[in-house]
Amino acid sequence: MLYLLGRRLMKLGEDAIPEGGFHGLPASARTILLDVIEHPGSSIGDITERTGFLQSQVSGAVARFRAEGVLETTVDPADRRRTLVAPSANIREWGRSRPVAPIDHVIDRALGGDDVEARAEVLAMLDGLARRLCVRS
Repeated sequence: MLYLLGRRLMKLGEDAIPEGGFHGLPASARTILLDVIEHPGSSIGDITERTGFLQSQVSGAVARFRAEGVLETTVDPADRRRTLVAPSANIREWGRSRPVAPIDHVIDRALGGDDVEARAEVLAMLDGLARRLCVRS
């Protein structure tokens, strides 16, 4: 049951991503990109830990995004062996220029209607799951 729920939540999350240049990316690349946006200045190791992807996969995605001008990397001044990753000015502009799809619409579609009570209940449960199960730094 947990596996099926996870798959369904991934699909709902993908539906909530606004159409744009990054919508067509593989789920792993989008996950890495969104993690960097949510946690600017993170190390590759931090991103790996939060996303659950292999370090080589995270490094590869970061390198591709860096080459495209979407992410920037710097050497950690506290530990020169670590690379810190942050969104570039380009991604910040991209994020500001696209409206975020309200999650209400995604939940309403998943529920098959616009039941305000059901939507509020689902959103409260999602918030509780996120607070308890998502790694925060």
